[in-house]
Amino acid sequence: MPAHRLGPHVVGQRVVIRRLVRGETGPTGGPAFTDLLGICTDWAEGWCVVAPESGAPVRIPLADIVSGKPVPPRPSVRHRVSVREAELRTAALFPGLETAYVGEWQLRAQPRPDAPVRRRANSCLAMGDPGAPFDEAVAAVRAFYAARDRPPLVNVEAASETEAAFRSHGWLPVPGDAHFLLASVARARRLLARSPAVAPARSVEGDRARVTVAGRAEGQAAVDGDWVGLFGLTVEPAYRRQGLATAVLAELLAWAAEQGARTAWLHVETGNDAAIALYEGLGFETHHTYRYLAPGTRP
Repeated sequence: MPAHRLGPHVVGQRVVIRRLVRGETGPTGGPAFTDLLGICTDWAEGWCVVAPESGAPVRIPLADIVSGKPVPPRPSVRHRVSVREAELRTAALFPGLETAYVGEWQLRAQPRPDAPVRRRANSCLAMGDPGAPFDEAVAAVRAFYAARDRPPLVNVEAASETEAAFRSHGWLPVPGDAHFLLASVARARRLLARSPAVAPARSVEGDRARVTVAGRAEGQAAVDGDWVGLFGLTVEPAYRRQGLATAVLAELLAWAAEQGARTAWLHVETGNDAAIALYEGLGFETHHTYRYLAPGTRP
């Protein structure tokens, strides 16, 4: 019996295979082995063919397979973006944002005192290398916000080592965990169905757009390169479940596509099941989950 989970059923799937390299000796003096990751394109009597991510397809005698198994599909290009890089895209929502850095940590503050205080725009994006001992980095965060008369707040990836470090220093989570979702603009537009009776109104200012439907629903978008952030989507309670949200999204994504956007992102709170279902139906997938932490009392 073969010591692997491979067979004709894996054709078309991504697999990893460890195989014998005939005529070569391994580092311990025994047989040499090598691993191959790719798509199984054929499985026949006596051999299989695997197409790696780069290079020509490899024909492997079944007798040379030592072990192997199917593996999940490779994430799309947009989902291979780091958490920090994805989060940095959110600055497009806050024109004129004041920023400073502690290593790779980004300190953010809204300069206008009359602007609504948003957590994202008034918190430290604590992702990446702070470039200093943790205590010194945290002290710099506190000093930055104290100088602006604002409470210190950090934005971290949920369940990360950075979160654990802050918690060990007495920082506590602020309610409102959220998912960061990503989707292909083209795919989301294909999946959207908009009622012809709905006529959204679009207003544009620079790289931002606002779409409304007769005062019953609205949403906004901001373009940053080939990414577009969607935010502020609301529907009046009396007009929900009438397709207004999808109409607004369709108009926003149409505008974003005109600007050359290819990747759409948005935030949705982890407990908002209705919104999550809506966005998943449009091809959005969770890239990561984040939360905010504020100083508490050391245990």
